[in-house]
Amino acid sequence: MNIKEYIKQDAVGLSDLVKRKEISPSELIDLSEARLDQVKDDLNPVASSRIDQAREEVTNNINLSSPFSGVPFYLKGISQGLKGEPLEGGAKLLKGLVAKQTSYLAQDMLDTGLVCLGHSTTPEFALKNITESELFGPTRNPWHHDYSPGGSSGGASALVASGVVPLAGASDGGGSIRIPASFTSLVGLKPTRGRTSVGPGVGRQWHGAAIDFALTKSVRDSARLLDNLQVVQEAAAFQTPLYTYAYEVEIERECDWKLSIAYTTESPVATPVTDEAKEAVLNVVKWFEAQGHSVTETDNGIDGKEMMRNYYLMNSGEVSATIKNIEKQMNQNITEKDLEIEAWLLNVAGKSVSAADFSLSLASWDQAAEKMSQFHQTYDFYITPAAASTAPKVGELTQSKENSEKLHEAIMQAKPNKQQEIIYEMFLPSLTYTPFTQLANLTGQPAISVPTHRAQNGLPIGVQIMAKKGADHSLLKIARQLEKSSLWVGVKDLLG
Repeated sequence: MNIKEYIKQDAVGLSDLVKRKEISPSELIDLSEARLDQVKDDLNPVASSRIDQAREEVTNNINLSSPFSGVPFYLKGISQGLKGEPLEGGAKLLKGLVAKQTSYLAQDMLDTGLVCLGHSTTPEFALKNITESELFGPTRNPWHHDYSPGGSSGGASALVASGVVPLAGASDGGGSIRIPASFTSLVGLKPTRGRTSVGPGVGRQWHGAAIDFALTKSVRDSARLLDNLQVVQEAAAFQTPLYTYAYEVEIERECDWKLSIAYTTESPVATPVTDEAKEAVLNVVKWFEAQGHSVTETDNGIDGKEMMRNYYLMNSGEVSATIKNIEKQMNQNITEKDLEIEAWLLNVAGKSVSAADFSLSLASWDQAAEKMSQFHQTYDFYITPAAASTAPKVGELTQSKENSEKLHEAIMQAKPNKQQEIIYEMFLPSLTYTPFTQLANLTGQPAISVPTHRAQNGLPIGVQIMAKKGADHSLLKIARQLEKSSLWVGVKDLLG
C-alpha cells in the first residue's frame, strides 16, 4: 500500500486489511508518519508525538479480533490523557505537563485495537471554536491553509481530513466535534450525554455539557466506535441506557417508516446566516421530502440568547474553578500573563458568579431539555446548519493585543453583574460563526454534523441533525443514508 491508497481508507477498511494480514500495523504507522511529514508544516496539527513508542507496542501486542486492530489514531490534547504522555491542554500555563493516569475514554479507545500515535492540538483549555493557541500557534484547514479547521478539536479534524489517520479522539462541550467536522467535511457525532466514559476522578465534564468521542471519515467508523465506547459508568454523574442492538448493523437497515422532521436556518441568537449555510440545509430538507418524509420549518421555542448567557456563565465558573485548582497544585498565583485573554476574562468573571446564579443557570438547561423533549414528541429530527458560514480565516477570531488590553481593562473595572455581558460580547464574533451547536450540549441530546455541502469558495460546510436523548442510532442511520446519496461530499475530493 502506498500513501495515496492509505489516505483513502477509513478505519474499518484499514482494520479489515490488518485482519486479513494484507498489511501490518507497523506498516500503517509508517504510512501515517509519511503522510504527517507531508502535511505537518502546513497544518500544525500535532501537540505531541509517540510514534516510536507506538511501533514498539504493535510489535508484540496486536489482537486481530479487536474492532480496529492496528489502526493508528491520535487522542485529543485535553481530557484524553495517556499516562506518561504530555497533556498540556493547549495552555502555555501547562507547558510540560504530563498525564499521571490514562483517562477512561482513552483506555476504551485503546481497547478497541487503535494505536495511539500522539495527541492533537487544541486551543487553550478547549475554550474556542478555532485552534490557535499561544503554546502551539495556529492549526490550519487541509482544504485551504489560510483558514481554520475549527475547534476545539481542530488538530483532530486536520489530521483526519488530511488523511494522516482515519479517525481521531475529539470532545464536544459546545460544538467542538461538530464545528470542525463542518469546516473540514468530516462526520462529527456528539453522542447522548452519559453515553461514553469520563474520568477517572471526574464524574461530569462542564456539568454534562461536554462529552468525548471522535471525528471520523465515515459513518460506519462512528457506528463501530460507538458500539465499543458506549458504557454505563457507575461513578459518572450521568448515565444513559446501553443501546442493545448494534449501531454498525442498524445503520445498514432501511428506514421503513415516515419521519416527521423540523428544520430552521435562522440563528438562535439573531446573528447572520450565510446563503451557503441555508442552501446546505435546504438541500438536505429536499432530500428528506423526496424520500416521502414530512418536513416543517419551525422554531424550537427556546430563547437562544438567554441560553448562551447561561452557557457562558457555566464556562466562567468552570474556568475559575480550573484556575483555582491549578494554583493549588502549583502553589502559585495565576495572573493575566499566564493565560490567554479568553481564559483570563472567564476566570475573573467566574469569581463573581454566585452559587444561586450558577444553580439557576443549570436549571435553565433542564428547562430547555424539557422543551426539546416535548418538541421531539412531534418531530423525529431537528435540522439546522452546523455552522452559519464556512470556516473563518486563521487569525480572524484571535484577539489582537490592543483588543485584549481593552477587554482586560473592561472586565477589571466592571461590576460583577456586568461582567457576563463583557464575556458575551467577547465571544460574539465567534458565536456568529457557530450559533447552532450549543443547544445539544445543554440539553444532553445527540447531534451530528454531516458533510453534504461545498460552498462556492471551495470550503465545506456541514448540516447538523439533532434527535431525542438516546436516539444516537437514528442519527447514525440517517447519516448513513445521506452518505449513500448524491449530497454527500466527505473528504474524497480532498484526498483524491
